Amino acid sequence: MGLFNRILGNKLKVEEESFVNWIPLNSLDQIKTIKALSKSETILIFKHSTRCGISSMVIKRFENLFEISMKNVKVFYLDLLSFRSISDEVGDSFNVQHQSPQLLIIRNEVAVKDASHHDITSVNIKEFL
Repeated sequence: MGLFNRILGNKLKVEEESFVNWIPLNSLDQIKTIKALSKSETILIFKHSTRCGISSMVIKRFENLFEISMKNVKVFYLDLLSFRSISDEVGDSFNVQHQSPQLLIIRNEVAVKDASHHDITSVNIKEFL
């Protein structure tokens, strides 16, 4: 802890508000739910590896893409290390090859866009909403 932190406490640390509506994806049944929801709204799936430095950097940048107008977009968060079998089923269900990190944009039960690694932050999410 630095001198300023000891004097001021942690008041120097300013956290930005995130407008990402994260929903943990931790059961196979949720894939059916995602498909059903995608008939009336765009659904995002973010596949994240908690041990990967690139994935950690990309998820932070991904969060920065969201603005307040996007706060109701459902973004399912999949921890690849804890739920590898679900990741495999997501790939099979939406016909995408596994990558990490990876973003899938789902509409009408299909992946209309997928991106991986740094390409995730290049996706214009609003274009799909």
